[in-house]
Order: sequence, then structure tokens, then C-alpha cells
Amino acid sequence: MTVRRFCLLALLTLLTTGSVATSPPRIAIIIDDLGYRFAAGRRAIKLPGPVSFAVLPGAPRSRALATLAFESGKEVLLHLPLQAAPDDGLQEPLEINLEMSRKELGVAFDQALASVPHAIGVNSHRGSMLTRHPGHMQWLMDEIHARETLFFVDSLTTHRSVALTIAHETGVEARKRDIFLDPDKEPETVAREFERMKQMALKRGSVVAIGHPYKATLELLERELPKLAGEGIELVSISVLVREQ
Repeated sequence: MTVRRFCLLALLTLLTTGSVATSPPRIAIIIDDLGYRFAAGRRAIKLPGPVSFAVLPGAPRSRALATLAFESGKEVLLHLPLQAAPDDGLQEPLEINLEMSRKELGVAFDQALASVPHAIGVNSHRGSMLTRHPGHMQWLMDEIHARETLFFVDSLTTHRSVALTIAHETGVEARKRDIFLDPDKEPETVAREFERMKQMALKRGSVVAIGHPYKATLELLERELPKLAGEGIELVSISVLVREQ
């Protein structure tokens, strides 16, 4: 019997006896923009399961909410503000922009990271301008790589982003957002995107979704997250899906 035929027969035997366990589809959900509204942030942190939380640096409630999330057994990310396009006049504390030198970017990143305790990763806030620029993205990934325990999630606010490519080239563990749960705050939109997320997970095997502490989003997640296991879908922390890559 040839080696190839033996392997095929062995695989067939395992499949027919049910000895091969296939992993269920997996979903990681990040709730962005924590740091301003304490009540909404606290409600989000109480969501069932290993939902992860991205906290804005320098916001009035950032430290308190990051600490609360950590103490609740949830993963915390630094939700790093990056320059958007076009300039809409909105300014977040500790934003990284194209006018910064290499040294200035490093200082800003240090300050941002220090303001969000317990952060184990970084994901981009806005960034539709900065994530298109290889130079500044290289500088940022060098900063992340220098802190060996950090990973990166590209929120993908523009499909022209080079962030994920440069992260991988630099040796930073990274993944991109697959779906926004709430591109607007309407309950119908959130329900539609939640269903789309599940179908995407069933098709692809895993999905990274991002939502926000909106009333409609939290109400749906409070209701629907406990049902996922019964539908054959596993909710996991974002670090699980990042590191499987």
C-alpha cells in the first residue's frame, strides 16, 4: 500500500468514526471609544463573554474604564487616535498626525499607552489619512514591536490602509476588522450587521467585529451574545484571533 493511499484511508477512518474534531466558527468583538461616557462604558463592560474593549487615551474616564474592564476579566486595547481624512476639525487627545517627526510620534505613543492601563494591544481610531502613509505606519509599528507583548488591530477606516501589511512585515502580530456592527445607531442596522457577522463567521471560520457603546448596540449584544454558543459559534477574545494568524 502506498503512503498516499494509507494516509487517505486513515483520514477516511477518522472522519467516519467521528474522531476528527472541527473548530466552531469564532467571533471576536471589540467595543471601541471607551473613555468619555462612564455609564455607557460600564454597561458595555458587563456584556457577557470575552468581549474586548478599546479605550481612548487621555479621555476623562479612560483610566477608570480600562481598570474596570481589566478587573472584570476583559481584554483592554489602546484605541489610538490617528489622523483622519478629510480633516473634519475633530481632535482627540494624543492623536498621531502626519506633521509629527519620528521622535514626536514615539513620545505621543508613549503618552497614549501610559494613559490606558492594562492595554495588551493597539487598535486604530479614525486614521483614514495616517494609515495610508507607509512612513508613519512603519514608525508606529516599530514602536509597537519594541513592546513585545503588544499586538495591533487595523480598524480599517479606509481600504487604502497599509497598516496590516507593514505590521506583518515588521513582525507585529496583527489582524484587521472584518465588520462594523453599528455603522449607524439604528437598531435595524445593528441587527442586520450582527446577522451578517454570524454568516461571515460560518463562511470564513473567524471574524473580527467592532462596535461602539451605543444604546442599540448594547441592547442587541446583551440579548444575542448568550445565544451564540447554541448556534454553534464561539465568542473569543481578540487576542485569540490575532495570535492564530
